[in-house]
Order: sequence, then C-alpha cells, then structure tokens
Amino acid sequence: MYKTIKHIALCIMVLLCSCTHQFDEPTTNSPLGNFEALWNIIDQKYCFLDEKQIDWDAVYLSYYSQFDTLQIRTYEDNYRFFDLMEEVVNTLNDGHVNLYSSFDISVCHSWYEGYPENFDIDILTQHYLKDYRQAGGLNYCRLDNDSIGYIYYNSFSNTFSQANWLAVLRYFNHCKGIVIDVRNNGGGTLTNAYLLAAPFFAQDTIVGYWQHKTGPQHNEFSELKPMLMEQSNGYWKRPVVVLCNRQTYSAANFFVSIMRYADNSRIVGGTSGGGGGMPMSYELPCGWLLRFSSIKMYDRDMNSIELGISPHIIVNQQSEDKDDLIEKAITIIHSAYP
Repeated sequence: MYKTIKHIALCIMVLLCSCTHQFDEPTTNSPLGNFEALWNIIDQKYCFLDEKQIDWDAVYLSYYSQFDTLQIRTYEDNYRFFDLMEEVVNTLNDGHVNLYSSFDISVCHSWYEGYPENFDIDILTQHYLKDYRQAGGLNYCRLDNDSIGYIYYNSFSNTFSQANWLAVLRYFNHCKGIVIDVRNNGGGTLTNAYLLAAPFFAQDTIVGYWQHKTGPQHNEFSELKPMLMEQSNGYWKRPVVVLCNRQTYSAANFFVSIMRYADNSRIVGGTSGGGGGMPMSYELPCGWLLRFSSIKMYDRDMNSIELGISPHIIVNQQSEDKDDLIEKAITIIHSAYP
C-alpha cells in the first residue's frame, strides 16, 4: 500500500526522551533544595521559556520564601510540598510538564480551559458511531447512506497496524471522502500519526522540523532537522476532513499539523491544544520525577506548533441532537463533487 515509514528524526527523539536523567548540580533533599533543583532543570533544559515569554526568574523570587520556610514534619506536609511544586510547574502552562511522586501526579489543565469543547460523546455514540467496526485502535463506520467514511480515533497510544488501516480504506472504497475525528485525543505515539497520515500524501513531503536543547541558555538549540512524510503507493485521492478541538493534544496536534500539507484535506473545528514539545524526565533529590518538554517541533513554514493549530474552517458545537462538526465535514466532502 505505501512505504514503510522510516524517520531518522523520530528515532533520535526516542533516544533523547526515553530515559530518566539525574540532574548533576549539587543540591539538598529539602523543600528548598528540591525547588531549586526543579527550577534549575527547567531553566536549563525546558525549551519554551522564551517562546512563551515566561519570566522564570520572577517565578523563583515568587516561590523562594515559601519553600525556604516549609518543613516536612508530618505526612500531610508532603502533600503541601507537592501541591506547591505543582503550582510552580503549572506556571509553564504546558500539558507535557508533570511531576510524579508515589502518591500523586501533577496535571495542567489551563491550556484547554475556557475554550469551546466542540465535542459531545453522547451525540457521537447515539447518532453517528452506533454500529461501528474496530481495526486496532481505529473505530470506523460509514455515514450518510454509506457515502462518507468516518473514523473516530481517541488516542494515538492505541496502536493499529498497516493491515488494519488497509482494511479500513478498503471498507471506504466507494465513499466520496473520509472524516478523521481526533477530538479529545490527548496524543500518544508519533509513529501512529505518520501511519494514519500516510495514505494522503502522493509524494515525499517535508511536513515540519525539530530541534532540541543543547545548552543551559534559553536560546541554545541544535540545528533544525526535517520531518519527512514518505509518499503513499496506495494514495487516497478523494477528500479527507480532520476534526479537532482544543483537547486535541501532543501527537494528535502533530497529526493535525502535518495533515494541513496533505492533498485534498481540510481541518475543521477549533484550534488544537498544542503540545509541540517532546518530553524527557529528570529525577529530583526527593525521588520525584519531573517530566518536561525539551524538543521543539515546527510546521513546514517554521511556525512552532506548541500553542496549537488553527483550523481551515472554524465550527463550534451548538446543536443538541447532532454533531455540527461532523455535519460540516459531510457538507465539505459532498461540495467537492459537482
């Protein structure tokens, strides 16, 4: 059907991000010592401080006294310590930044709060995804009197094979077009993003670039490396519409970005959630793990994809008994035919 997806840059990213590192600056296992270790790791290794215009020095000054006076005497003090550290990492407004302890995991929600949800799972399952089939992690069916192929993919962590994808495309053989729904998809494996996008590229196409931190200064990065989508021998020549919302994040956000360069494609919905950094992990003196973004990804036009991708057509969910984004996608596909 199409070439095996080989991507040198992806392999390098995996090597950079697959292990936990020890921070090599001397520090103590106290609340203040752990805070300073965390602050220094982010200061030297995090890749978006300048892009997001974060005054990291001001964050240090704001929290120093709270950690300096914090003492761990009881078990409850550990929770207060963790919550305060969570406040610090959440100033980065990054869903890829997390703190892991034996009793809690920090989560940042601010990057999607306040945006239209544009997704109702009840409407989807009751009116569209009623009698669906499954091929690996892909849930699929035909809509509008079998004229439209529809795929709901809720996580790029859910694997599917090339054979799965081939079977789905054969099922859509007589359809006018395909709708790929990655709303509320929080990401997963970039390899699955390449695999899902592959049939929509007729020729080798550079779809973006990446670079990683190389030094402690905020602007010290490696040279840009291209990300290549190889051509598909089983090229899908009919329209494809990708649905996204603010909770389309990380690998799903990357998929939306590269699909803007696919032939006959349109992105519909709301601005995606972003998450254009690849994470790595460091261990703090107390044993907690700090995960954060250390690799920046750009689209083909050298725009960072960290803050999200704007759709070609903005559509917000307003109806109570139908999915306005799916209906718009169906209309777009039918309008491609005289």
